[in-house]
Formats: sequence, C-alpha cells, structure tokens
Amino acid sequence: MTQPLRIDFISDIACPWCAIGLSSLQVALSRLSDVVEPEIVVHPFELNPQMRPEGEAIVDYLGRKYGRTPEQIAETQRMIRERGASVGFAFGPRTHVYNTFDAHRLLHWAGIEGKQVPLKLALLRAYHGEGKNPGDHDILVEAARAVGLDPARAREVLQSGAYADEVREQERDNEAMGIASVPAVILDQRYLVSGGQPPETFEQAIRQVLAQAH
Repeated sequence: MTQPLRIDFISDIACPWCAIGLSSLQVALSRLSDVVEPEIVVHPFELNPQMRPEGEAIVDYLGRKYGRTPEQIAETQRMIRERGASVGFAFGPRTHVYNTFDAHRLLHWAGIEGKQVPLKLALLRAYHGEGKNPGDHDILVEAARAVGLDPARAREVLQSGAYADEVREQERDNEAMGIASVPAVILDQRYLVSGGQPPETFEQAIRQVLAQAH
C-alpha cells in the first residue's frame, strides 16, 4: 500500500545541480513506487535575478561571481556532466547564463494546469541539454506545447506579466525559511534535503519520513 508524500522542490532552471537533483529524486521515487505516492510541487528560486535579458557568458559570469578560472569552470562542467549521466540527464554545451523570471511565471501557471513537473523537466533539458535561452518567450512557449499545455495561453501568460506577484511572494517565503541555495527539497513540509544528492540519499530520506509518518 502506498503512502502519499508531498515533496516541495525549490530550484532555478539556471542551476545544473537542480537538474541533477530532480533527475536523482525521480530515480529514487521510481525505486519506491510500491510504497510512496508523491506530489511534487515546484517553487521558484532565482540565482541571477538581476541578469539582463540577453544573458552573460558563463565564463565571465562565474569568474566575476565566484572568482573561477576558465579551467576550473571546464573541470566543474565535466564533473556535472558525469553526475548528470549517472541519473539519466544529458548535459550539453552551455555558454551563457540567462534571466529565468519569466520561466518561473510560466511554471506557476503550469502548476495550476497540472503540468508543472513535465514543464520543469522540459525547461531544464532545453537549457542544460541544448543551451537554449529559458528567458526567450518562443523557447518557453515551445516547451509548454511539448508537454501538452496550450501554447496560445502560455504566450498570453508570458506577455501579460501574469503571476509575477505570486512568484515574488514564493521567493520571499523561501528567503524567510532560510533557503539560500538550491536545490532545496522539503519532504512532508518538514524535512530538508539540500543539494543535488544521489538517488540513494533521497531514497533513504523518503523511507525515514514514511516510517515516521506511519
């Protein structure tokens, strides 16, 4: 018999560890399909809220923000590709970092439509796998269409500025909870698992939560 479990997934599309974390979580849930019935709720987090629309080269951005050299960045990306491959996520070339606020607005709408997780995965693949700009409305509309959402309605949401207040409110709530890095995965609205953990870590944490609830 399965037990219901709410999983709040706080993340940014610009974050490679969020792509790893969500893929890893899904691997863990597939292993636990006979004991858990998950409800995944996606929440917004912006790593680069002031990023200009045209984006910035990754080498320039990471060098400025973290003081990393191009060689260090290349090594980190190699490690990220390996970690992604281990949980079924294929990283491609990413040369730029972009603003993701409009993507978060679209994800909020997708949650209302019951398609939030599929759209999240589509956007992570578009950016991290194909290097596409997740702030470009055409890219966002195409991702929405690909997961079965109404593309005309998606464009309307993007052009109207809808759900901006809701996204900002969720970001303030995350800040109030002390969430300062992503991914942040909250199980049963009580237990925090931080970072792009391997499936075994998520599996163990979920089993512990289910045992305590039982």
